[in-house]
Amino acid sequence: MRVVGIEAGGTKVVCATGTGPDDCSPLHRIATTTPDETIAAIVDHVADQARQGPVDAIGLATFGPIDLDPSSPTHGHLTTTPKAAWQGVDLVGRLATATGLPVGFDTDVNGAAIGEHRWGAGVGADNLVYLTVGTGVGGGVVVDGRPVHGLLHPEVGHLVVRHHPDDDFAGSCRFHGDCLEGLAAGPSLVARFGRRGEELTGDDLARAVSFSTFAMAQAVVAVTYVVSPRRVVVGGGVSKLAGFLPALRTTTSDLLAGALASPVLTGDLADYVVAPGLGDRSGVLGAIALGVRTAEREGHDDAG
Repeated sequence: MRVVGIEAGGTKVVCATGTGPDDCSPLHRIATTTPDETIAAIVDHVADQARQGPVDAIGLATFGPIDLDPSSPTHGHLTTTPKAAWQGVDLVGRLATATGLPVGFDTDVNGAAIGEHRWGAGVGADNLVYLTVGTGVGGGVVVDGRPVHGLLHPEVGHLVVRHHPDDDFAGSCRFHGDCLEGLAAGPSLVARFGRRGEELTGDDLARAVSFSTFAMAQAVVAVTYVVSPRRVVVGGGVSKLAGFLPALRTTTSDLLAGALASPVLTGDLADYVVAPGLGDRSGVLGAIALGVRTAEREGHDDAG
C-alpha cells in the first residue's frame, strides 16, 4: 500500500507519502495561496508521487470548518473558514476528480489527534484530545481510535473564555472577538504586542505566555470535564514559546482546583498536558492514517 498524506493548513500544505512514521517520504511543502493555485500544486505533487509508484489513496487533514456529513450536498466543502477565498470550495471533490483517487478526509486537528493516538503521545490511551494554538486554535477528539464527529466537528477555538485579569484586549476573532481563538492564537499576540510570538522577549514574552495560557487552560479544563481524555496533547507554533507548557499546566491545575479525583490530575500535570510525540509531523501522519484507512476500505489492504 502507498498513500499520499496531505495536511492542508491556512499558510502551508505539507505532503508525505507512505504508511506511517517508519515508512514516510521526506516532507513536501506548498504555500497556501488561492484555491486554484494550491489545489493545482497538490495535484501535481500527487501525480509526481504516482510516477514513482502506485498510489492507492489520498488522506487529507485540512483546515476548516469542513462539511463531514456524507448526506450533505456540500460534503467535502470548506464552509465558514476565516480564509474568505476558500469559503465554499469543494476541496475533497476537486482532489478526487483531478487525481482519480479515493480521498479520506477530516479536519487538520482531528488528523493530528489520529496521528498522535496511533503513533505519538497518545499511544496506549483509549481516548485523547489534541489542541493546537498557532495561527488559530483548534481541537480534535479521538475516542477508541476514531475521531469524534457529530452535527459538525469539534470547534474548540470558539469556546467562550474569561480574560486574564491584566488583559483588556478586545480579541481578534472575526466572529466573536474575544473567544478562545481571539485571545490565545498568534494573531492576538501580534495585535497586542506588534510582533509575532517568536519575536517577543522579556516582559512582553512573559505577558504573551500568561495571556495565551490563561485562555488555553480554560479549554483544557473544559475538555477535561466534558470528554475526560486520558491525555491532552498541545501543539502549534504558540505552544513552542518559552515557558508555555509549564505555565499551561500550572494554570490548568489552578482552575481544576482539585474538583476531579484522579492521580493523573494532581501534581504538575506533566503526564496529562503534553507536547506532541510526533513533533511537527502529527498532522501529516494523521493524514496518512486517514489515507490508509480509506485504501483499506477500497480493498487495498495488503500492506497492513
